[in-house]
Amino acid sequence: MNHKSIFFNRFICIFLFLLWVSCSPETGNPEDRPNILFAIADDASYPHMGAYGTDWIRTPAFDRVAREGLLFKNCYTPNAKCAPSRSCILTGRNSWQLEEAANHWPFFPQKFRTYAESLSDNGYFVGYTAKGWGPGVALDSQGNRRQLTGIPFNGIKLDPPADFINTIDYAENFRVFLDSLPENTPFCFWYGSTEPHRSYEWQAGIRKGGKRLDEIDRVPNFWPDNDTVRTDLLDYAYEIEWFDKHLEKMLTLLEERGEFANTLVVVTADNGMPFPRVKGQVYEYSNHLPLAIMWEKGIHNPGREIRDIISFIDFAPTFLELAGINQEESGMQPITGKSFTDIFRADQTGMVCSERNFVLVGKERHDVGRPEDAGYPVRGIIRDGYLYLMNFKPDRWPAGNPETGYLNTDGSPTKTWILNERRFHGSSQYWNLNFGRHPEEELYNIEEDPECMVNLASQSRYAEIKDQMKLELARKLEQQEDPRSIGDGDVFDQYLYSNESDRNFYERYMSGEGAEAGWVNETDFEQEKLD
Repeated sequence: MNHKSIFFNRFICIFLFLLWVSCSPETGNPEDRPNILFAIADDASYPHMGAYGTDWIRTPAFDRVAREGLLFKNCYTPNAKCAPSRSCILTGRNSWQLEEAANHWPFFPQKFRTYAESLSDNGYFVGYTAKGWGPGVALDSQGNRRQLTGIPFNGIKLDPPADFINTIDYAENFRVFLDSLPENTPFCFWYGSTEPHRSYEWQAGIRKGGKRLDEIDRVPNFWPDNDTVRTDLLDYAYEIEWFDKHLEKMLTLLEERGEFANTLVVVTADNGMPFPRVKGQVYEYSNHLPLAIMWEKGIHNPGREIRDIISFIDFAPTFLELAGINQEESGMQPITGKSFTDIFRADQTGMVCSERNFVLVGKERHDVGRPEDAGYPVRGIIRDGYLYLMNFKPDRWPAGNPETGYLNTDGSPTKTWILNERRFHGSSQYWNLNFGRHPEEELYNIEEDPECMVNLASQSRYAEIKDQMKLELARKLEQQEDPRSIGDGDVFDQYLYSNESDRNFYERYMSGEGAEAGWVNETDFEQEKLD
């Protein structure tokens, strides 16, 4: 992009922003309201950042945010897939409270405004780079695309260091955003890396990142520990490090511009890693995510580790409170999440608020691959070191039907190895863990068994714990008016896909019409239906 184009883009952005704020109410003193930099990786699990002790992934920027701010040990998304997870962040509501937006590839309902839109209406300059909300379509009442995360800043490009890494220069586009910032105006910027989303350049971590297979201290028990899986993990690590390098540059930019002290920096990921049994499922590695937050002017006693359970629905009310925006006057639908600014103002480490001791998780329809575009509905609750799950349709395949490639699991060397082990060597150990059907109820002691390998639901000595969690889950879902709680859950399967090519995928593929799914490997498709 040439200098004239950059100047023109900046002029347009400033003009649009001034037009918006001229029609917006005054909300407090701009100097009292922090800037917000929200950095979100695309598919990264807890504990895969250096600050958590993961030595084979080097993340100095995340570690700095944790060291100079707060490191959260218990942050969860309610729904471990891109679009519904981001919908929860933006609205402060659980995915089952968001109608179509509970699904992947949805039409985002017009009735649900986002915190970013509210900030725009109340004097903030709001923008994003790369991946904002999505995938899906969000239109206003006139049919225009909504800017759910603000004005896009994607004009500056680069030559990526490996195949499949985004050509958008995240940090330089943040620089353009800051150059466009009107004087004495708070900002909110969404840094939406597309890493470490699939696909990866094979062996990039080793050949370009200088990594070694023996750096990985352990491989989760639900995958085989072999060179294929370890290489795949190192390629995943390499892409997380790319996300972190741009965050590091953004922190430097804030320091250079004198904006560092009054900028709330939030660093997380939208859902778990793009590997079998993780992304798109409802286990610890799926929903438990990294989170570090720094704000020099607003966080007391930095360097603390926080064990309060934080849900993604808590971000929106936190941002609104810091911006001085009353929730009832924000134009947003009633928010379910709770602001956690009390943690910022506290001095203690560990558990700050004893009432912040549970989180709800679940999912509806993710990617295509079942008859009649059916999803795999789940609801769950995490409390007191246990995860309880209710699988509403245990007769369905959790990762998608085998004959259509297990489409709710991204294609990968790890996935292919597990599938081939069953096909060619007759071993179903890993296949059952990653692609087999689930029972109606699951219960895991996630403090002792974070990999969720031992289902305790059928053991009599855990019956009381299971029954209490089941009752509490049902009560909370009823309070939140979840359609599943009133027997109307099939409505989620009736919502249309926003991507026309995905509709009726199963029927078109089985009839030989040539339907294709670009995010899985051709060899992932089973040649025959499995019972």
